Amino acid sequence: MKIDKILLISTIILICFGVIMVYSSSNIWAAYKYGDPYKFVKSQFIFFIVGLFLIKFLIKIDPSTYEKYSNKILFICFVLLVLVLIPGIGKVRNGSRSWFGIGPLGIQPSEFTKIGLLIYTSKYLSHNNRNIKDIKKGLLPLFIVILIFFLLIMLEPDFGTAMVIILTLVGLIFIAGPKLSFFIKIGLVGLLGIVVLIAIAPYRLQRIVSYLNPWSDPLGSGFQIIQSLYAIGPSSLLGTGFGNSVQKNFYLPEPQTDFIFSIIAEEFGFLGVLFTISLFIIIFYRSIKISLSQTDLFKKYLSFGLSFGITLQVILNILVVTGTIPTTGITCVFLSYGGSSLLVSMISIGIILSISKENN
Repeated sequence: MKIDKILLISTIILICFGVIMVYSSSNIWAAYKYGDPYKFVKSQFIFFIVGLFLIKFLIKIDPSTYEKYSNKILFICFVLLVLVLIPGIGKVRNGSRSWFGIGPLGIQPSEFTKIGLLIYTSKYLSHNNRNIKDIKKGLLPLFIVILIFFLLIMLEPDFGTAMVIILTLVGLIFIAGPKLSFFIKIGLVGLLGIVVLIAIAPYRLQRIVSYLNPWSDPLGSGFQIIQSLYAIGPSSLLGTGFGNSVQKNFYLPEPQTDFIFSIIAEEFGFLGVLFTISLFIIIFYRSIKISLSQTDLFKKYLSFGLSFGITLQVILNILVVTGTIPTTGITCVFLSYGGSSLLVSMISIGIILSISKENN
C-alpha cells in the first residue's frame, strides 16, 4: 500500500529549511574558525542525503522485523554506549564523552539508543499488555532495563538526551494504561533523582539559577539564554531577513546547534516561526493518525513512541531557547546541526512511514 506522502513531504521540506538555516547560522563562525564557511552545511547535507536513502530503505522493511530483532538491536546499543565511555575510543566534545569520531564526522550512540529503547519498550508493552497494571510483574523489569541505559548515558554525561529518552518512554508507557499511582511514584523518584544529579554536578544548579535570572551572571551561565532572547525579542513579523542575523556574529555560541530556532526567529520573524511550527504540527498529526489506525499493538506503540519523542524534543528545545526551562543541551529535531540527531530523526520517520503502509 502507499505511504503517507504528506508526512514524507513535510519532513523533507523541514529538513531542507534546516540545512539552509545551518548555513545561515554557521557560515561566519565556520569561516573564522575553520576557514571554510560551508564546513557545517556540507556535513549536514551529507547526512541529509544518507538519511533519504535510509528512509527509502526502511519504508520497504516489514515493521514486525523490528519486533523480532528488538533484543539484538538493544544489545548493540548497549555495547556502543559502553565502548564510547572508553578513553581512546570515545571522543570528548563539550565536556561529554559521547561520540565516535569518524574522520571529521562524529556519531553519537546515545541518539540511536532512543530508537533501540523505543523498539524494545514497544515490544515489551505489547507482549505484557495483561500484566501492565502490575508494577512488579509488568513494569519493574522494563524499568530496570531503562535505568541501566539511563545510567550509561549519564556517565558520558549527556543529561539532555537521557531526559528526552526517559520522558518519551514514560509517555509511551502511560498510553499502555498502568495505574495512575505508578506515575505519581515515578514522579517522586524523578524529583529525588534530579536533586541527586544537581548535588553531584554543581554546574546544573548554575543552569537553574541562570534560568531563574539570566542577568545574575550575564557573562557566564546566563550568557547563552540572554543572547537567545536578544535574537528572538526584536525579530518582528518578518525578521531581519535571511543571512542578516546579528546574534550569529559571535554573540550566540554555536548558533547552528541547540539555538538554531533563535536564528530562525531573528531572520524570519513571527511568520518564519509560524511556518516552522506548522510543519512540526503536520508531522505530529500525521504520525499520530498512523498510530491510531494500527490494530497491532507493537506497531501502534512504536509509531506513537517515535512521533511523541520527536515532538517532545522540539517542544523542549523551543522552551529552552525562549528561556521557559533551564538549558539542557537538547537539539531541535530536523533543524539543528548534528549528523546523529538528523539520521535518528529521519530513521524514525522512515519507520513510521513503513508502518503507515499497514493501514493507509
